[in-house]
Amino acid sequence: MENSYKKVKRVLAVILTANLLVAALKIVIGLIVKSTSMTADGLHSMSDGSSNIVGLIGIIFASKPKDDSHPYGHNKFETMAGLFISAMLFAAGVKIITSAVSRLGNPVVPEITVTSLVVLIFTLVVNILVAVYEYRMGKVLGSQILIADSLHTRSDIYVSVGVLVTLICVKLGVSPVIDPIASLVVAGFIFYAAYEIFKGNSGVLVDKSAVDAEVIKSIVMSFEEVKDTHNIRSRGSISDLYIDLHILVDSELNIEKSHRLVHDIEDAIKSAVNKNAQVIVHLEPYEDT
Repeated sequence: MENSYKKVKRVLAVILTANLLVAALKIVIGLIVKSTSMTADGLHSMSDGSSNIVGLIGIIFASKPKDDSHPYGHNKFETMAGLFISAMLFAAGVKIITSAVSRLGNPVVPEITVTSLVVLIFTLVVNILVAVYEYRMGKVLGSQILIADSLHTRSDIYVSVGVLVTLICVKLGVSPVIDPIASLVVAGFIFYAAYEIFKGNSGVLVDKSAVDAEVIKSIVMSFEEVKDTHNIRSRGSISDLYIDLHILVDSELNIEKSHRLVHDIEDAIKSAVNKNAQVIVHLEPYEDT
């Protein structure tokens, strides 16, 4: 787990550098060409960089070893970092909406240049590469912060496409009011990303069921010694998953065979669901009524 956290830190550091570069380019060019939508897009990318920093801080705390006060470890600091990122996104969305509304009554015609289009296309490509890379590494490393952050970064792709369409529309003679309207669309994507991140991370904190009980039941009932199973529970995240259940077996089954059965069931669940899951199986005698 410790080695995994080190890899997550390296991934976040690489993505932070990319996001800051993208944000700086968008904001500078947006101010130069007087495009509120591109500037808003740049602020969104800047929030990506801020979220990377929050993610790094969360990972630093989450990677601390277990101690007497935290016998289950510090993994939920990663979850808390995800919720903080969600709050940051909501705040950024509100700020962009406020700015866009004030520009609706007094729209400014953006200066569209070859440079602005090249920068926008370049940053769009960077966003695509970053989102794909971050999501894949999140799956490989079992990191909820990387997966959550990739959803945030992925929204930049749609936002940048919207800005690009806006600039083209203005170039073709469409009213410049489309620019602040595009900023409102940007805010919509930000709110959606914030909601998705909040939904995923809040579920972990309130111990929402992490695995379908029927999936676990089908695995357990595949063992002929098991007569029935109940009280199937799961909680946590892909990197910190806990599963416990009760199984009913023949009361004549000796301790040695029961012990082996429990381990076989635990291994089967880990193999099918998550190899790093912590599984606890409680034995009960089966009474045929």
